[in-house]
Amino acid sequence: MPSTTIADNFLLPGPTALAELVVFLLILFVFAKYIVPLINQKMAERQEMIRTQFAEAERARREAEAAAAQYREQLQAIRAEATRLREQAHEEGQRIIAEAKEQARREAERILRAAEEQIAAERARAVAAVRAELGSLAVELASRIVGESLGDVERQHRIIERFLTELEEQGRSPRVEQSREQVHH
Repeated sequence: MPSTTIADNFLLPGPTALAELVVFLLILFVFAKYIVPLINQKMAERQEMIRTQFAEAERARREAEAAAAQYREQLQAIRAEATRLREQAHEEGQRIIAEAKEQARREAERILRAAEEQIAAERARAVAAVRAELGSLAVELASRIVGESLGDVERQHRIIERFLTELEEQGRSPRVEQSREQVHH
């Protein structure tokens, strides 16, 4: 059987393995001393930044909810104000319409009264004109029939008035009524 030496045994570390182990431990020490604390510090900073961002996000969410609640309240108040203004405008419109109708009614009454007064004045002028014309025709006719002169103005007036009074007392014959209606129109 062959004799085995310690160098031939692969389970026992050799000088290369010991050098590798030293280098590995040295790298492990450098990592543990310098790199791992740096990584832990950066991770702690990152965790703190994330916590801060979560806290800010939560605060922003609460503020947004409060702003949304305030917005809803303001919107409700604006809607109530708009409804009130709409009702007020409707009432104001109804009042203006009622005032305009009343003013139009008063204006119509005023125009009607003025027209009635104008008609009455025109009627009085027409009656006076018809009386004067009728009187002069009656005087002329009477002077032709009687054959005497009715040049005296006072006598003419008395005769005309008596003639017109007799006509009115006769009960207003259809011909007189017809002529009066024509005068009124």
